[in-house]
Amino acid sequence: MPRMIRRIAAVAMFATALAGCGDRVTPPAGTASQPQASKPANAPTPQTASAPSKPAPADRQHPHLQLALVDGKRYDLAQHRGRWVVVNFWATWCGPCLKEMPELSALASKGTVDVIGLAYEDIEAKDMQAFLATHKPAYPIAILDTFNPPADFDTPRGLPMTVIVAPDGSVAKTVLGPVTTAVIEQAISQHGTKASG
Repeated sequence: MPRMIRRIAAVAMFATALAGCGDRVTPPAGTASQPQASKPANAPTPQTASAPSKPAPADRQHPHLQLALVDGKRYDLAQHRGRWVVVNFWATWCGPCLKEMPELSALASKGTVDVIGLAYEDIEAKDMQAFLATHKPAYPIAILDTFNPPADFDTPRGLPMTVIVAPDGSVAKTVLGPVTTAVIEQAISQHGTKASG
């Protein structure tokens, strides 16, 4: 019974907090909600999260991330220092998330940038393993506890959400909405730190 209550709560939370998967994105706090013109599904425009009005806590500037992966291994973001890391929040039910998965896989396969996918949904490990057997991303996947997401990252206001972490461990850019290789490469170029590999 507690599991059913948890699932109902998760569904209710997603219905309100993440109804914007794709084109509709919740505006940042303090801005008026404006109706957005619909965009063609084949031409999504990534939105860069606005800079906070006050300095972010130190852990948000240099986030830590340690968790179990779906394959049973452990992931530690600190072990990737010296490399660019793309941290992608996504869900199996999110169309734009699935659309960007092949591009993120291609980027990960090049070996110059590391990618990790954080499934932000209430899903059993066996169901995720079945999903991954079909979609086969070329990067590791972890399932997040939606009631206890990683404290050092902003809670997604919509999916997908991508955080680009520089080789020094700092957050270079956060993108709310679909991300492309071009957007990631531009963030790397603007940051002025080369990717290793």
